[in-house]
This record gives sequence, structure tokens and C-alpha cells, in this order.
Amino acid sequence: MKSYIVGVGMTKFEKPESRDWRYPDMAQEAGTAALADAGIPYELVQQVPVGYCFQPSTAGQRAVYELGLTGVPVYNVSNNCATGSTALMLARQLVAGGLSDCVLALGFEQMRKGALGGGAGGGDLAGSPVARHYGIMAATHGFERTPPTAQIFGNAAREHMERHGTIERQLAAVAAKNHRHSAANPYAQFRTVYEVDEILADKPVHPPLTRLQCSPTSDGAAAAVVVSERFLVEHGLHDKAVEIAGQSMATDTADSFSSGSCVDVVGTPVSRAAARGAFEESGLGIEDIDVVELHDCFSINELLTYEALGMCPDGGSGELVESGATTYGGRWVVNPSGGLISKGHPLGATGLAQAAELTWQLRGEAGPRQVPGARTGLAHNIGLGGAAVVTVLRKE
Repeated sequence: MKSYIVGVGMTKFEKPESRDWRYPDMAQEAGTAALADAGIPYELVQQVPVGYCFQPSTAGQRAVYELGLTGVPVYNVSNNCATGSTALMLARQLVAGGLSDCVLALGFEQMRKGALGGGAGGGDLAGSPVARHYGIMAATHGFERTPPTAQIFGNAAREHMERHGTIERQLAAVAAKNHRHSAANPYAQFRTVYEVDEILADKPVHPPLTRLQCSPTSDGAAAAVVVSERFLVEHGLHDKAVEIAGQSMATDTADSFSSGSCVDVVGTPVSRAAARGAFEESGLGIEDIDVVELHDCFSINELLTYEALGMCPDGGSGELVESGATTYGGRWVVNPSGGLISKGHPLGATGLAQAAELTWQLRGEAGPRQVPGARTGLAHNIGLGGAAVVTVLRKE
């Protein structure tokens, strides 16, 4: 059965502790906006998957109660940085499987200032979900006194540079593009434009990555209303509807670890597998896509994802971004929202914020950041530890 996004909403993404609010306030703001966008009351929602990483168990219920006390099932979802897209995928499965006609996917995060830890959970590295990932990194690169997530992606960048001749200016070009795009996004945490030389001169985090090439910690929420074709017709929502034409999740396989490479450990194989599944289901290929929101948690991951999605051959991503092929006037517009680097990255909300941006783009509602003539979009969301979700959207 077909499924459609008919309503989206999100908060502005904020620096943690910079606004007087808590996660239920964020969820209420985003959820209310999504329902208003769809033009339906919360009472029509039949199930609610809710994504977050840093709040306590059943925080999903606490958040959803701000929208209404209707007694519908609420599912708490946690899948690291892929949490928001996992909630969206569960919503889509509930609709496509014929179990519900109207499902609200909601994601939020209330975070602390400072860099993310390595996920060791109170220092117990052996019990950490990412113990295998960091073990592979340490065996090849050692373990330095830099933020662990920046370290593992920074080491992937070093490998890419050694293997393919990628240069630091190409990594910085990713960040420059996304900071430039975010200047037109009122929901973005950062809206300042930076040039490549400024990005290269910024504070080092884990070389070759500088601070302006790293996504920040953020507070915020996003939501999407997913409905069946029957619900769409009954409520006259064709103009609002964006079809979820294909969607796939992949998790780590032996290929993620067998090479001993950080390029694989951070998710290139799972991104490639998820993309393949989404393209097969949708009947579309990367050549058919107009606009992309992808997981640029660090500048190197945007380059790795170009390759995983088939936008260029392996090793060709540095030249691709420098050519202008992934910005306005190029072959694709990638991260018109500013991406994680500049829009912000509240983990549970990120995947749903990508869906919101693409929905606005495909409806022609993105204002000054509108991609001309966009009819197809792709969202890529990845969580270290590991899961990748790729969603192909189409406006009929």
C-alpha cells in the first residue's frame, strides 16, 4: 500500500541551554505544526512512534501527552543519530502494512553543551554499542585525546585523503556550501556564511577536521504525519501529499569491519545497502533525484555519502563538491537546509527534519532556498553503531 507525508513541522534548532524550554515543549511545537500543516486534529492519529536518545524511558509518552490524551499507542525509538528516520520508517510501515491510516512520527532531543562522547556509557567501553567500531579505529590509528566521534570520522578523512588524494580544501568546501545554504533557513542553528579559508583556519577538532566542519549539539524537534491513500482521498489532501516512494534500512555487516578501515566503520557499506534498497523499491535511481538531504555529521561524511549513493565513483567526491555539482545550479542540491553542520543536529529530530525540508522542497514551499522544479528527493540518515536509513520521496 502507498504511504504519504501530508504534514510536517519542526522547531528552530537551538544551541543547548540557550532557550527556556524542555523536550515536551519542543515536541508540542513540532507536532502541533505538523498537524496544522496537514489540516487534521490529533484525534485522527492512530499510532505515534517517537524518537530520542538522551531522555528517559517513556519520554515519548510525556511528550505526546502535550498533543492530546487519546490513549493511542506510543512507541519509544532510539537508534543513535538515525533515530528520527527510524521513527519515520516505523510510521510508514504501520501505514503501508495496512495497520493504520494516520500515524504521527515525532522526534526530539534536549542535549547538553559540548562534544558528544563516544557512547561508552559511564566508561564501560566493553559494553558500549560502539566498542567494535572504536576497537577497529584504535587498532589502525590509536586513540587520541580528541572527541571520539570527531576522531573516528576524522580518521576516515585521513584514510580517504591517503587513498584518493582528497585535499583539505575539498573537505572545507562541503562545510562552506552547507553554511551558505543555511543562511536562507530560519530553522537553522547557524546562519553565518563562511568561506573555505575561514573554515580551514578555525579551531582544529581532530585534524583534518576543524570546528566548522563538525555538526553541533542542538535542541529541537521535528514531526511528520504519514497517511494511507484511503485517508488521503477521504480528507482531500492531495495537494499536501508527498509519496514515500521507497525506504530502506541497513545495519552493519561483516563488510563494515573486515577491512579495518574507518571509512567502512563509520557507515559507507550500510549507506550503500540502504540506498540500493530504497532505489529498488521506488524504481528511481540517483540520476532521477533532484534534491538530497544527507547526514553530514562531519564534512567527510558528506563526501563518503556521495560515493555510497552513486553520485560519483569512489574517490571522486572531493572533485564533485568542488565542481559545484551539489549546490544550486548544479546536478543536485545537497543539504539546502544547511545540513547537520549548520542547521544543527538534535539526534532524535534530525531524520524527521530532513523529511520536513524535502517535503517543503517538493511542494515548492521552501521560499528563498527552493530548488527550482524539484519533484523527487532523497533523505539519508545514519547512526554510528550502526544503522542507515534512506528514504526516496516523490511529488505526484
